[in-house]
Amino acid sequence: MQSLIGTGVALVTPFKADFSIDTEALTRIVNFSIDGGVEYLVILGTTAENATLSASEKEIVIATVIEANKGRLPLVLGVGGNNTMEVVAELQTRDLSSFEAILSVSPYYVKPTQEGIYQHFKAIAEATTKPIILYNVPGRTSSNMLPETVVRLATDFKNIVAIKEASGDLVQGIQLLKTKPTDFLVISGDDMTALSLILAGASGVISVIGQGFPTAFSEMIRLGLNRKVDQAFQTLFQMTSIIDMIFEQGNPAGIKQVFQSLGIANNTVRLPLVKVDESLVNRIDQFVQKSYK
Repeated sequence: MQSLIGTGVALVTPFKADFSIDTEALTRIVNFSIDGGVEYLVILGTTAENATLSASEKEIVIATVIEANKGRLPLVLGVGGNNTMEVVAELQTRDLSSFEAILSVSPYYVKPTQEGIYQHFKAIAEATTKPIILYNVPGRTSSNMLPETVVRLATDFKNIVAIKEASGDLVQGIQLLKTKPTDFLVISGDDMTALSLILAGASGVISVIGQGFPTAFSEMIRLGLNRKVDQAFQTLFQMTSIIDMIFEQGNPAGIKQVFQSLGIANNTVRLPLVKVDESLVNRIDQFVQKSYK
């Protein structure tokens, strides 16, 4: 899965002031990310406010990104949830021909055991021939997919090809890199620790900040993959404050403010999320203006 090496970005869903989907802004974001040098695009992940979108709105997002992309970069589609049968049904009925792989989040809220997580992804793997990227984000799911469960899944199912590891726990990440099958990809899902995990052997990142600063962030990841450590960390040190800022009051409220500061999209989010406060607006705006002057 060479197409999943480097920087993927978890695209936001931009909204107009009336909370409808802003397809023109989404097209601008796609082009901005591609022009900035990212390697692939992720549609309808958690950063897309997927939980607030209706079925018809999801189709609008998918169609808009496919049209804007025009075949330039590989596309990954988020298909996950805590209802295994519903996820399986979507995979069996949706046209997946436009997508390189599926990103599927570990079940949230219900706190399954490790065996429950295994059986969930077993059902998903058997429902499609598409490559599957597992997604471990315990800060959102309240359930940590342990390295031994990941390795078991990767060993048992050929189409489980990678994991987006977003625990932010470098020790867990290193254990996973140590024990994984040779051709299985570990992809960071945490912007702040992505470079360190890459230097330990990870294959790249699925990033939030990467869509707001695609040139700098994707080049940092490439430097890391090429073992140019000092240069890579110089870039990371320049970006640590904005990475902190975009998550300070929730994702994707922070990255949407970056897009408003850039004049690409406005900062509207859907409840229960709210826009970042005026203090954070000013700090993000100052960073963006300084970075892009």
